[in-house]
Amino acid sequence: MQTMATLINESGGVLGRQIQIEARDDESTPAVGVSRANELISAGVSVIIEGWNSPVTLAMQPVISRAGVLDITAISKADPILSGEGNPLAVRLNSSNSQDGAVIANYLANRLKAKRIAFMTQNDAYGNGAQASIEGELKKLNHAYEKVAEEKFPFTQADFRVALTNVRSANPDATVLINASEGLGMPALIRQARQARIPGQLVAAVGTMAPSVISVAGDAANGVVGADIYFPDVEPFASNPVNQRFVARMQEQHKHAPDKFMALGAAALQVWALAANELKTLDREAIAKRIRGGTFKNTILGDMSFAPNGQLASRHYVFTIQGQKMVVEK
Repeated sequence: MQTMATLINESGGVLGRQIQIEARDDESTPAVGVSRANELISAGVSVIIEGWNSPVTLAMQPVISRAGVLDITAISKADPILSGEGNPLAVRLNSSNSQDGAVIANYLANRLKAKRIAFMTQNDAYGNGAQASIEGELKKLNHAYEKVAEEKFPFTQADFRVALTNVRSANPDATVLINASEGLGMPALIRQARQARIPGQLVAAVGTMAPSVISVAGDAANGVVGADIYFPDVEPFASNPVNQRFVARMQEQHKHAPDKFMALGAAALQVWALAANELKTLDREAIAKRIRGGTFKNTILGDMSFAPNGQLASRHYVFTIQGQKMVVEK
């Protein structure tokens, strides 16, 4: 978002004013998230772009909405985020659990043809929603399978050895890993799954195999299958001149290419700025209505189209980790 703010400011800013980023850490804790949101509201911000964890987003939504501040969700995936209950003008950039579930279910049923499936699932709104979506989509595909193991864990867990022992004894064809803890939980889960010699294919929930996860997991990540919606150097993004400028400026300012999470944060700021400049207002309701159901051209994600409920339409790309790199299927 800092890089995108630089690019927007160089082009004249928003309504002739320079964007200034106010950052707070919600610590992946709902109560902390609410407190940090109130700090930003008191600071008089025009828009709040959040959040990483669905429970935190769901806790913050009504607080931000009551304050009359525009709330754009960049990452959190739980389907209720767009229900309108917490935020009647919700907008989300990341793909939803329901969108992701169809992608993983299709891989399990039609590509892997897995008959024995195990789940290692983060026990919260995100994880349970992701698993329910995958199972629901498997049912829609009329795919006959047996759920041979189901292990639930909190977001903060880093020791999965007992749960993985149960999974191994179930002898699955595929084990679905649903863990949003990029810095600790997911890398630990992958390493421990390899150490436990879990049979079958490890399949990561959409968006959970970030480059940082692969870096921490090391060689244990090789062979894991995942899917995502943005890669800086894969078409159609690689040839997009707007994305090329963004990637180059990220390299210049921060010394590395953007991952999907960074791109979504940047795109959230970009689409807000485009709407505000087009409408010549910072009014929350006007901007939200322009985004919801609207289309924006020439963004880092290409042409962005939103459903009437505020969900960005995304294309998913399946990949396998090879040599600690994401190799996207053609």
